[in-house]
Amino acid sequence: MSKHVAPLVLAPFLILISSTPASAADPRLDSWFTELSGKYARVYLTDAARFSGNAVTTWSRGAISQALPAYCGVYEVSSSANWAYVRSTGLGSHTMGPWYGDTAHANLFMNVPKSSATLFRISRAPTVPATKTLTGGGPIGVFVDGVIMFDSRDAFAVSAPSGTEANPGLGIWNRDAYVNEGVTFDPANAHQPGSGQYHYHASAVALRHLVRDNVNFDPVTKLYSENTTNTAPAHSPILGWVRDGFPVYGPYGYANATNPAGAVRRMISGFVPRDVGIASVANRTTLPVWAGRAQNRSTTLAAAQYGPAVSTARPFGRYLEDNDYLGDLGFVQGTHFDLDEFNGHFCVTPEFPNGTYAYFTAISSNGTPVFPYNIGRQYFGNPSGGVVMGGAYPEAVTTNFLGGANSTLRAHTPVASNSDVTLTWSSVEGGSYVVANSTNLPAWTTNGSSVTATGSVARATEVGGASGRPQRFYRVQRTGVAPYAN
Repeated sequence: MSKHVAPLVLAPFLILISSTPASAADPRLDSWFTELSGKYARVYLTDAARFSGNAVTTWSRGAISQALPAYCGVYEVSSSANWAYVRSTGLGSHTMGPWYGDTAHANLFMNVPKSSATLFRISRAPTVPATKTLTGGGPIGVFVDGVIMFDSRDAFAVSAPSGTEANPGLGIWNRDAYVNEGVTFDPANAHQPGSGQYHYHASAVALRHLVRDNVNFDPVTKLYSENTTNTAPAHSPILGWVRDGFPVYGPYGYANATNPAGAVRRMISGFVPRDVGIASVANRTTLPVWAGRAQNRSTTLAAAQYGPAVSTARPFGRYLEDNDYLGDLGFVQGTHFDLDEFNGHFCVTPEFPNGTYAYFTAISSNGTPVFPYNIGRQYFGNPSGGVVMGGAYPEAVTTNFLGGANSTLRAHTPVASNSDVTLTWSSVEGGSYVVANSTNLPAWTTNGSSVTATGSVARATEVGGASGRPQRFYRVQRTGVAPYAN
């Protein structure tokens, strides 16, 4: 009976079509994770909700109220000759949360995420200055799922040798966010401040699972783990873009940085704790050489600049400067370790067969994030990109992708079963649709069947649609979208 079923036809005037992409391929325009763009962002507010799978699309806690659903992640990509632009709600495509303030998960973390229509721009022709720039607070990049990237610090630094810490402090001994705030991260390794800006400091493990970067997901516990049984991982995909226009890859790259035909393995960080045998530093009276370069100060400190004595309350690893760079200790990049003090190197990749500088996510062999996580304390390139304040394009742009509420309808092949015809298509969550049929295209009849949607797929079944009927065309029209927030 399938001979009575014609391909699903979508009226062009009812569909929002992306503008013609730029003629030259550019990963800054096509590496974005948009598969779930028409899906609402979701949150687990508690462990009980996580175990039961009870995710919500609206939530509130403290000063944050996400009263309307918001679409997850990237919903617009545009470009000019010199810049790539991405607009995002900043909310993950994976289910976010829950967040707790203690390891026992007895106390809920005070902050929850909030959607924000953030416009971020990235240079399409990055430059490399001789003088490097320190990473600052707030967004230093954006991941391909539209979630913001923060650097490896939290907001606090030592303000006195006694161990007093303040925001911003002296900026000499800076607290490590993963070490000090990791307890507040959700299973995706992300959290948010009081403003609700969801962000990653370390390995974006849930995103890595979505883009199939050697990460397992347990559907019972809703937790992620490194696939340590895989002895031949694929080269990691691009996970994000830094303000300087260079990509951040997952942990796996070519063992020989310029030989794509060789083996793939985990990239080795160039940093080690200062208290191990290689460095053997027992106190905080001197800075590591890399930190002296980054901070533009002598590694020999005045007494007022000392860090606190190592103790149970202030253990080694609490501060970024508790790590030493192997390149300053006589070891050779490319022989003893892979990644430089910025946490990257020049290499060929699947997206850059002619080579590029690239950052790599740093993890241990079991998947635990290790310093400096995504990028080091300085940008390798010129950080000319970043958040576009006000959210308006500063120049004329070409639209390369539209998602969220404006996602393009894409039809699946109609299926005839007995006398019925079932139509499925990619849908916008919260969208309303009408289905019509025609035997000659000029005249259309609205189907009486209702439309149901599950996630990002909508379905309509016409009872008797394939029973003794001539070949017909079907048309889907989106008639509206429920209220939503950007």
